[in-house]
Amino acid sequence: MAPPQGSTGSYGGGSQPPLVRPYAMTGGRTRPRYQLAIEALVSTTAQADRAGTLLPEHQRIVQLCRDVKSVAEVSALVPIPLGVARILVADLAEAGLVAIHQPAAATENGGAPDVTLLERVLSGLRKL
Repeated sequence: MAPPQGSTGSYGGGSQPPLVRPYAMTGGRTRPRYQLAIEALVSTTAQADRAGTLLPEHQRIVQLCRDVKSVAEVSALVPIPLGVARILVADLAEAGLVAIHQPAAATENGGAPDVTLLERVLSGLRKL
């Protein structure tokens, strides 16, 4: 099946189609083993030296996350679809190769948003 007219045929905008289809990278899974927010931060752990036997996409994620990145950034930089990035990051976390820092759930504050964060956002918007 050929990509649509005007399409580059890859997820990263390059001229070559991906070597491995997303469903092959994830083993056919469509959901991560646990929920990952797109703004969740990912960082490489000390055990990341074991990444040599992984898929190239896994290795790239481990390499990228030496500097903290969000799941959305990982998706854009690898480049792979966001759903695939969530699955691969969750797999790496399960293997102990990356640490995931999820944002605080709204339920921790009784459903109320963090007032300090809202004030900082408002201040930033006013400076625009």
